[in-house]
Amino acid sequence: MAPSAMTRWTTSLADARPVPFWLDDPGRPPAEPALTGTEHCDLLVVGGGYSGLWTALLAKERDPDRDVVLVEGRSVGWAASGRNGGFCAASLTHGLDNGLARWPGEIGRLEKLGVQNLDAIEAAVARYGIDCDFERTGELDVATEPYQADEMRAWYQDMRRRGLADGREFLDEDAVRGEVDSPLFRAGVWDRDGVAMLNPARLAWGLKRACVSLGVRVYEHTPALTLLARGAGMAVRTPYGRIFARRVALGTNVFPSLVKRVRPYTVPVYDYALMTQPLTEAQLASVGWANRQGLGDSANQFHYFRLSADRRVLWGGYDAVYPYGGRLSAEHDDRPETYAKLAAHFFRYFPQLEGVRFSHAWGGAIDTCSRFSAFFGTAHGGRVAYAAGYTGLGVGATRFGGEVMLDLLAGERTERTELEMVRRKPLPFPPEPFAWTGIALTKWSLARADANEGHRNLWLRTMDRLGLGFDS
Repeated sequence: MAPSAMTRWTTSLADARPVPFWLDDPGRPPAEPALTGTEHCDLLVVGGGYSGLWTALLAKERDPDRDVVLVEGRSVGWAASGRNGGFCAASLTHGLDNGLARWPGEIGRLEKLGVQNLDAIEAAVARYGIDCDFERTGELDVATEPYQADEMRAWYQDMRRRGLADGREFLDEDAVRGEVDSPLFRAGVWDRDGVAMLNPARLAWGLKRACVSLGVRVYEHTPALTLLARGAGMAVRTPYGRIFARRVALGTNVFPSLVKRVRPYTVPVYDYALMTQPLTEAQLASVGWANRQGLGDSANQFHYFRLSADRRVLWGGYDAVYPYGGRLSAEHDDRPETYAKLAAHFFRYFPQLEGVRFSHAWGGAIDTCSRFSAFFGTAHGGRVAYAAGYTGLGVGATRFGGEVMLDLLAGERTERTELEMVRRKPLPFPPEPFAWTGIALTKWSLARADANEGHRNLWLRTMDRLGLGFDS
């Protein structure tokens, strides 16, 4: 891109605050006090993101007399749960294609359980009065190249033959541009009911309030430092105290697990997003978007985008940055070169919005695993359960993960625990430098495939055969 063209788009970033839009909210609730001293409980939940919040809430709903404590190292929802795009999907498998490729014999059950899970989230939002702008508008997957449109039509016809297209509709170029008008759109598939849009930070804060209302004791600014067996239960050390619990559920996701053998199964990948200033009525009318769907394009290096409640456009994705060694660091949260790239892409998709400026630009780490959807397990003789690896689709799937962890801690055989997806783990990542080399080669190959009408090179085809192919 020529310097003059780059300058043209980067001026749109001049006022952008380098903080997540959702967390930059004057209504943000105060944090609960840190734990000091000693606590005892039936269930300790570690992590104040969606995984931990749903697990604590569900534990009290299952058994109101259960004594539950939740600890969070900083403040509830500060990390991936509070700064994501706000797409709450029914899919438990990082999309239908990924689930079909990995668990073809279970895909019908997985799709059914996913719809039930999304319905339950919608019901909980209503039951607890969580003000999080929940809108079940669905999601449009869009093709931006002719070959993608052909593949999308063929995929939709195949899903219809398999009986997996319920609630989905194929849109040709005129139809998809009638929904959201971009000169790049060639076709689309609208999943009308399988995705909701929401304000992710307010969902996290609302879940915290619901937990507290049911009697969960929540301690913020209380990192869990060590996890050790203690008699028939477990002991967790925090900076100012200790917690003794009969059972422990770990919802730490991208952060190093307290069960060390789980750590090689996840790596952090940094994702970035922009948020525009509110669009005027005329600007929004130039795009259409009357049905307020979430959108994602079908490239390997894809963008995701949506409208907020106050008519802003969230625009994210494309760059996925893996730091060498998988080291988490706040220095990776802010990446101006990615923001400039995203801004240029935004105006290529929506040239009618030239002149719009961005109010916020941010990034952060998500956890990914080699099968791109959550995995589960237990440790310490079944006294500890964990779920991790959501790979960016955890807004909805974490509730299901909470259900699984509680089933595992109870030693129950349920429809969830009988799933192959729950019983088996993904392949772990290799040590460095092999992890960094493999991820870098995969990213390069995916970019080449996007530039070559989707043709996958030998590396990607090998990854596909090993069950490591990324086709999201």
